[in-house]
Amino acid sequence: MLLNAVIIEDERNGLINLKHLLAEHCEDVEVIGEADGVESGLKLFQQEDIKPDIAFLDINLQDGKVFQLLNQLENIDFDVIFVTAYDQFAMKACEYSSIGYILKPIDPDKLVEAVSRVRPKRQGRTEERLQIMQQYTSHPNSFEKMSIAALDGIHFVKIRNIMRFEAEDNYTHIFLEGGHRITASKTIKAYEDMLTPFNFYRVHKRHVINMNYMKKFVKGDGGYLIMDDDEKIEVSRRRRPAFMTQLRMLQDVL
Repeated sequence: MLLNAVIIEDERNGLINLKHLLAEHCEDVEVIGEADGVESGLKLFQQEDIKPDIAFLDINLQDGKVFQLLNQLENIDFDVIFVTAYDQFAMKACEYSSIGYILKPIDPDKLVEAVSRVRPKRQGRTEERLQIMQQYTSHPNSFEKMSIAALDGIHFVKIRNIMRFEAEDNYTHIFLEGGHRITASKTIKAYEDMLTPFNFYRVHKRHVINMNYMKKFVKGDGGYLIMDDDEKIEVSRRRRPAFMTQLRMLQDVL
């Protein structure tokens, strides 16, 4: 499937390099427009013949942040991949919102991987994902919702409603309050890194649990947790000492 792309990048060498890498490694991507800032980007999107499937966007432009451009667009029906220098905060925001990103200098393999994740317009829900990203960027401490790129589309869930994660090969099953389950093509390690600040804990190589949904910890050689939905979750021998310390800290708080 041919993807029409636009690039918003204020570094000329960066723009030329990205176009070269796309031509060499992503033959199904055709660059139909380019701009170097917020104002020039707005003019680009106002052209009737510019209808991209994907936009490669630098976050920091010469005349402002790229969000100033996105917030002025009436309808964002294309997917987005941010192209940025290393910024841990921006990367975390992208992870929460299931927005693609690639770091400068661009690794061709990462570029190909990011393009492969682009979804058809009807499934992308890009505007909602960007809202979550900007919410996290503005108020990380009061962040409540995250986007999950699942096999059947994009899901938006409240973090407090996630009971646990279970790994299966390179997929992760996400179990929600009420018995709902989502399967995502992201490793459980990625979710562990994102949600540790929200009282989630890795108790086993296959399991990350929301500690708010623990019902009972059964001691013994085969120690395991019983969750609020009565599922038994094994606590690995290697992780048990650290987990017990975490439990004691939780008891002190309560």
